[in-house]
Amino acid sequence: MKQLVVRILFKMYKLTFAFFGTVLPKNDKLIIFESFLGKQYSDNPRAIYEYIHKYHEGYTMYWSVDKNYRHIFANHNILQVKRLSIKWLFLMTSAKYWVYNSRLPVWVPKPKKTVYLQTWHGTPLKRLALDMDEVHMAGSDTEVYKKAFIKSASKWDYLISPNHYSTEIFRRAFHFNKKMIESGYPRNDFLVNANNAKTIAEIKKRCNLPTDKKVILYSPTWRDNQYYGVGKYKLDIEMDLAMMQKELGKDYIILLRLHYLVAENLDLSAYDGFVYDMTFHEDIRDLYLIADMLVTDYSSVFFDFAILRRPIIFFVYDLEEYRDKLRGFYFDFEQKAPGPLVKTTGGIVDVVKNIEQNGYTPSEIAKAFHERFCYLEDGKATKRVVNEVFDKRA
Repeated sequence: MKQLVVRILFKMYKLTFAFFGTVLPKNDKLIIFESFLGKQYSDNPRAIYEYIHKYHEGYTMYWSVDKNYRHIFANHNILQVKRLSIKWLFLMTSAKYWVYNSRLPVWVPKPKKTVYLQTWHGTPLKRLALDMDEVHMAGSDTEVYKKAFIKSASKWDYLISPNHYSTEIFRRAFHFNKKMIESGYPRNDFLVNANNAKTIAEIKKRCNLPTDKKVILYSPTWRDNQYYGVGKYKLDIEMDLAMMQKELGKDYIILLRLHYLVAENLDLSAYDGFVYDMTFHEDIRDLYLIADMLVTDYSSVFFDFAILRRPIIFFVYDLEEYRDKLRGFYFDFEQKAPGPLVKTTGGIVDVVKNIEQNGYTPSEIAKAFHERFCYLEDGKATKRVVNEVFDKRA
């Protein structure tokens, strides 16, 4: 009986959304922002929000927030609305602009006069959407997933691309045929404009991190076929943290940053003072800036971190499975990755020690990578996006 009532109420909610989206007039100065399903105040939406707040008066801007993550937004003087609430429904159906970095639920209809700016959230290494041969995600199969993605992407009016490589992939993989803004990523303006000793010191102090240790940022992605349920993915930390602490603990600390879809509660008490769980730190941009090097796998974080021209190590213990069974890559990752690929913790330690002893000089491969993927990251991407979407319509 309870489930039946919930289904009826949800159906009524969806019908109300569709009706109000048709009849309510649009507020030309109302913008709704959301980042990673309402779980973060971060990424491209944050950069756009802060730019408009600083340079454009007159806009009312709300953040769509998951009820379990409202505390993250409490530290900022921003308007927020609970995601999928009644108030959210009214704001979404009357707002002129939506600014999102991941997909809305498929059932959400976009009102005719609403402008939907999809910022997306990464340069693709692994195959996306329609380019995937098979889908191994919870609660979906290949056909259902691709149909849902096409339906979602058809509602986007604008899509941001960080480079020409991504533009070509996004158009095909998302079946997107509207306005592509090839601008660089707004979120990366921070890495260009705030890359200085003062800002780095302030972030470390704010995060209560030691200032006498070098920082290794470990940021792995999720695995499509390892999950607890829909939208909740498992991740076994394959890195031998005890070995890392023994070999590198004197001079280094590790910041662990899991993907927003990973649902793990890790017990890191054995590595207190060495490993810091920064999964719920509001924005990974801070962690990039304070990291002396990055350890990752197939996550798109390395495209952003490459802007800083610092060492990147790829810990790819499951390379063959990920490449051949789960996703596949858009380019020859093993030949073009801007850093060494290792499969063991010992391999990570060896690379770190080599850098410690000999210093770091970007390889020719790393230089070529930067030229191909980071050429638009000049600290002005946000301005280009705002000029295209908001200023032309003002």
